[in-house]
Amino acid sequence: MHGRGGQGVVTAAELLSVAAFHEGRHAQAFPSFGSERMGAPVASYCRIADAEIRLREPIVEPDALIIQDSTLLHSVDVFAGLGPDGFLLINSTRSFTELGVAEFTDRFPPGHARSIDATDIARRHIGRPVPNAALLGGFAALTRRLEIGSVLAAIRERFAGPVGAANAAAAQEAHDTVLRAEGCLS
Repeated sequence: MHGRGGQGVVTAAELLSVAAFHEGRHAQAFPSFGSERMGAPVASYCRIADAEIRLREPIVEPDALIIQDSTLLHSVDVFAGLGPDGFLLINSTRSFTELGVAEFTDRFPPGHARSIDATDIARRHIGRPVPNAALLGGFAALTRRLEIGSVLAAIRERFAGPVGAANAAAAQEAHDTVLRAEGCLS
């Protein structure tokens, strides 16, 4: 996951790992910081497996990427190591052509790369431009590797009361938006 400080990149990886635990899987989440300040590029990783995870090193060949801030697309090598069968979710209202990454995304199988306006979804539900929960919902729909119920449970455990409910609603909307775009929901 790539984003900027303050967007919830580290929290998103932790929530993803908790969602995996809910499904009886093994997971680990860990961040990688540059300069630790608001707005600085931040990467966070989540490793999920059906067996115990013994690795403790950074992920150099990810199966999926979540880009929380599209301004990083041409300033940080966010695509490093992502193979042609990987999954890519970008927080943006712009098309891959407009973002200047169509040449890269065109090599993915259908349904493996998507952009979604997670920031707008977050603003409407949470009242702040923090796209992490919405992107996790979109990720669950895009990859179908985690159930949305597990993602929502992880969010509600982390954030109590109205904050948890708002973040869960954002995740659900993003999940449904991705499924609708793929023709899975009407």
